[in-house]
Amino acid sequence: MWTGRKIVIGTAAAATLTLVSVPARAAEPADATVVPVQVTGDPAKRFNLVVLGDGYTAADMPKFRAHLAKHLNDLWTIEPFKSYRSYINVYAVEIPSGESGVSCDPALSSPRRNTPLSMAFWSGCRDDGIQRLLVMNSAAAKTYADLVQGTTVGNRQILALANSDTYGGAGGAYATASGGNAMSALIAPHELGHSLGGLDDEYDYYQRGVPGGTYTGPEPGSIHHTLLTEDAMKAQKQKWWRWLGERSEAGGTIGRYEGGLYSSKGVWRPSQHSMMKTLGYYYDQVARERMTQRISGKVNLVQANTPTNAPVGDDRVLWVETMHPTGHSLSAAWTVDGKAVGRGANLDLSRLHLRKGKHTVEATVTDPTGFVRDPAVQSSAALTQVRTWTVDTGMTTPPENVPADFSSSTPIDKPVGGDPVVYVETTHPVRSVPKVKWVLDGRPVRGGDRDINLGRFRLAKGTHTLVARVGSKTRTWTIDAQAPTVAYELSKAAQSQVRPGRTPEYVFDGPFTMRLTGADDRPGVVVSEFRVDGDGWFNYFGWPADSSAPWLFTENGTVIDSLTYGKLGKGRHTIEYRAIDPAGNVGKPGKFIATLR
Repeated sequence: MWTGRKIVIGTAAAATLTLVSVPARAAEPADATVVPVQVTGDPAKRFNLVVLGDGYTAADMPKFRAHLAKHLNDLWTIEPFKSYRSYINVYAVEIPSGESGVSCDPALSSPRRNTPLSMAFWSGCRDDGIQRLLVMNSAAAKTYADLVQGTTVGNRQILALANSDTYGGAGGAYATASGGNAMSALIAPHELGHSLGGLDDEYDYYQRGVPGGTYTGPEPGSIHHTLLTEDAMKAQKQKWWRWLGERSEAGGTIGRYEGGLYSSKGVWRPSQHSMMKTLGYYYDQVARERMTQRISGKVNLVQANTPTNAPVGDDRVLWVETMHPTGHSLSAAWTVDGKAVGRGANLDLSRLHLRKGKHTVEATVTDPTGFVRDPAVQSSAALTQVRTWTVDTGMTTPPENVPADFSSSTPIDKPVGGDPVVYVETTHPVRSVPKVKWVLDGRPVRGGDRDINLGRFRLAKGTHTLVARVGSKTRTWTIDAQAPTVAYELSKAAQSQVRPGRTPEYVFDGPFTMRLTGADDRPGVVVSEFRVDGDGWFNYFGWPADSSAPWLFTENGTVIDSLTYGKLGKGRHTIEYRAIDPAGNVGKPGKFIATLR
């Protein structure tokens, strides 16, 4: 959630902590250790997620690492983080605390602890605070984040994890989340929705258990709240009109659902439930479009190119190096004097036989993602960039001895999944284009000039080997095409019917539990999900009060901290389940039928 009704954190959080006399810091920056967790490129050219830990003593540091691993494994299953993972570097800053835990956890009467970031529940130990609102000293957070060389306020996002099992977090300039709660790994992407995406809460309450009342303000500035009807949105081409009527990524249909901005009536949101309303579901398309824009806006689509600051001759190759999403390729289109002449990462001018004189050459790089439909976003610098050269046929390019070699690629230190796009970049001889040859399981295959889409090969289950070759140089990837599995375990049913080749059916005369256990053929955390009657996929995190406990289904649901979980009305229901492994493989869903009578 945000830190207030109209939402500011950062310095406001630091001021709050000062008011309640929470100590500013126990450790100096020199005591902290920067640990690269995922490095996809130069931090100056990437979006950098800097994760700080607070309230973790030196002895607690393995716990911090485990909390971080769980958070990241969940994050990489959520779009658009999944498709744009290659845009993101992740750095952990391990900050030993003199005390274990954070302040006012879980109650206002709980100890005030002396920790490096001064993290505290209850809005910073305030008598009028919100228990789950977890704030910190933002100046201290910046000091520690600045230890990550190459990152700046403009190219990074700070996420701070508290050594706590209590549900809580906050979003604003920086995001916070408790590290060890059953739902902690889902708090972080919600808070990043605020901090990175500028998204608002879709809650219909401010204090849990207290209805939010009726919204009486003007048309909200929020992209995912409105007073307009669906017909008005379409007629005026406003808000989420481009997505209306489509199946929501968070379940159901994108339309108009009452409640949001802490009001229960008088304002509407796009989906029945999504990441910004109910933890466990995905972002819907409206929020996903904004998050795609913001992640892409933290990097340059064109990472490098032939210098444009002086005319070049027509006897050379022009080139661009682009970002490489994991799920699709960017598009590079070339024109000469406004006429299309080619596509791809390189343009060999010598093959164009240009007439004598000067010409204007442009390369337009675009991201054709289906996550974005707003033309203004699509044409913005986040998703479209142009490079322009003046070509003078009277110039001669001096020869250069640049051997063909690789300059960067999809990381080779861990397996890739069975269907991502794998890329390489090469050196750039001035008069030739290094040819990339792709070999899959010992067999030459056709790929792009700089990438290859593994999804089109429909690889058989198991392990495969991909090799890229440029001249005498090679890079090799292990492909993990083995999807994870997930098993379910139910409490005792009154009746059951399990037959080979048929969907299992169970009948319960009252509440029942479901435990999902994901498994994979490789190490790492497997994320399990389920959905009921075709609704949105929901992250299986155990049970809100205990991650080791199974999910509990009851006719009226179970109220925990004023929210209802596991409500399943009487009747026949189809429950599907699946798992996602660390390589991004999504298992084929299984299902069973449960009748509650």
